[in-house]
Amino acid sequence: MQIYEAGQYDVIVVGAGHAGSEAALAAARMGSKTLLLTLSLEMIAFMPCNPSIGGPAKGVVVREIDALGGEMGRNIDRNYIQMRLLNTSKGPAVQALRAQADKETYAKNMRQVLEEEENLTLKQGMVEELYVEDGQVKGVITNSGAKYLADAVVLTAGTSSRGKIIIGDLDYSSGPNNTLPSIKLSENLLELGVELARFKTGTPPRIHADSVTFEDTVEQPGDTMPNHFSFLTPDEDFKEESVSCWLTHTNAQTHEIIQANLHRAPMFSGMVEGVGARYCPSIEDKIVRFSDKPRHQIFIEPEGANTKEMYVQGLSTSLPEEVQVEMLRTVKGMENAKLMRPGYAIEYDVVIPHQLDLSLEVKSLPGLFTAGQMNGTSGYEEAAGQGIMAGINAARKVQGKDPLILKRNEAYIGVMIDDLVTKGTTEPYRLLTSRAEYRLLLRHDNADMRLTEIGHEIGLVSEDHYEAFKAKQALVDQELERLSKIRLTPHTEGLVDLFERVGSALLKDGILASDLLKRPEIRYIDLVTLIPREEGPLNRQVGEQVEIQIKYEGYINKAVRKVEKMSAMEEKQIPEDIDWDAIGNLANEARERLKLINPSTLGQASRVSGVNPADIAILSVYIQQGKIKRVGEPTAS
Repeated sequence: MQIYEAGQYDVIVVGAGHAGSEAALAAARMGSKTLLLTLSLEMIAFMPCNPSIGGPAKGVVVREIDALGGEMGRNIDRNYIQMRLLNTSKGPAVQALRAQADKETYAKNMRQVLEEEENLTLKQGMVEELYVEDGQVKGVITNSGAKYLADAVVLTAGTSSRGKIIIGDLDYSSGPNNTLPSIKLSENLLELGVELARFKTGTPPRIHADSVTFEDTVEQPGDTMPNHFSFLTPDEDFKEESVSCWLTHTNAQTHEIIQANLHRAPMFSGMVEGVGARYCPSIEDKIVRFSDKPRHQIFIEPEGANTKEMYVQGLSTSLPEEVQVEMLRTVKGMENAKLMRPGYAIEYDVVIPHQLDLSLEVKSLPGLFTAGQMNGTSGYEEAAGQGIMAGINAARKVQGKDPLILKRNEAYIGVMIDDLVTKGTTEPYRLLTSRAEYRLLLRHDNADMRLTEIGHEIGLVSEDHYEAFKAKQALVDQELERLSKIRLTPHTEGLVDLFERVGSALLKDGILASDLLKRPEIRYIDLVTLIPREEGPLNRQVGEQVEIQIKYEGYINKAVRKVEKMSAMEEKQIPEDIDWDAIGNLANEARERLKLINPSTLGQASRVSGVNPADIAILSVYIQQGKIKRVGEPTAS
């Protein structure tokens, strides 16, 4: 094959799934001349698994992407067929949006955004190897011999990386949804010394809507009140006519069929080598692991507004096709189910994430960044969150700037990347609210307050976006100040009626409006009817932010103090070339793990698996003494 130079760029992104799309847009919007290469233009931002965006923790990530100037939130707002706010009976720290997507229009609209983006070139091509010069990644080479040059490359190959689909006894080389797999790129990474692992994920069967008896299931409608992922989407764009999902359950007969065919299940027969996701198990795995459960939830979800194809959420499987049909027809509402696509398992290669810096750059190959499922995560949202950060840091590397590292108290994205790089993962990683120790600060409602200023500083948030944010911020501050100055008395007109309606205790004395709002049963929308603003009512987002900041002030301040207490450790830098072997009294396991991860701060070191508080105390004293031995320095005699 003859190699020829096909073009020079600042940043090259390989793969146009959810990670690649965000990476390419981020780099281009920050002024870098960017090339996005994909195996198939028809598979851009495709949803090979569930046709939805968001959920607990994941939905917050989508908001964070939007706040930084990314596209996922805006795109789902254009293409959702149902929107729901989850966990409304719980506090704001665990609330999140989930949208059912029209997967066809979602992908088409994302492609349109990519095609129209200035500084971004979109091409179809299969990358087979990296071009490395003097130990630095300087470009990529495709199967056609085209060599594209750049100072930074972002790999987001996802489940295409030596992908293998498995259904019962059948297995074949394939990317998701029977697309082309990427074989030689994985082989090239191994040749370059990159450590790879093998993971597995899977999908459920798809069935025809006309074969479902919906009246035998429980309808799950969307919300009737406006809500969107993007802070820029106006409430007026809310789609009042949404498409329902439907709830049903497996039963004893379903479980009997699965049990009788476990010997034909690839994950039990030995055909599957990859490690599957703990938090998204196949139905075979559920039956074995939770044998005491008489049933499991199944959601029948539409794949779009103009298709009859339905996604059977909760029934992920790689059992033989005929067993899938038999299993489906035992479930209430699906007795006559017609299979449109069988479920399958897919194995793929993963870059073991301890090889990455917190910037998502590969330590051993400067100029190479990786993002998405390639780094061991599961889910579109986790992929997109890594994608935007890899794109940002690739652009900043080209611009000669320090990388942007989001801290654990700043974003769920920061939690995820720190978890991957510092703690590692031995299975597909899923972001959960329980992983975030500062989750009260990392709410979906305040993602813009946390990150839009950062997005603007790095040149990713547009001026129009930034001005809208500043205007919102000013309104929140003004209303907080107004409510802190207004005093209500037992005789304030309408107050007694409000208390009777919401079941609140009557006042015995005067009270500030802001203090009254701290009562759990009092809502901002109720209070503001008694003391309206002269300038007119505030919009929903501003009112929501005012209410949460006042109502949860004590908890938020407590969390902020915890962050401040930990900040000294989080910010205490460890030299990149520190000689870990020169630090006396460290436990052997701690020394080996610290050498592997090479943490950049004392805080990061404290989260490395196998490192205990005594090791951190020793390391802290060693750094404070200032006599740090560097790798390669002679030992003092």
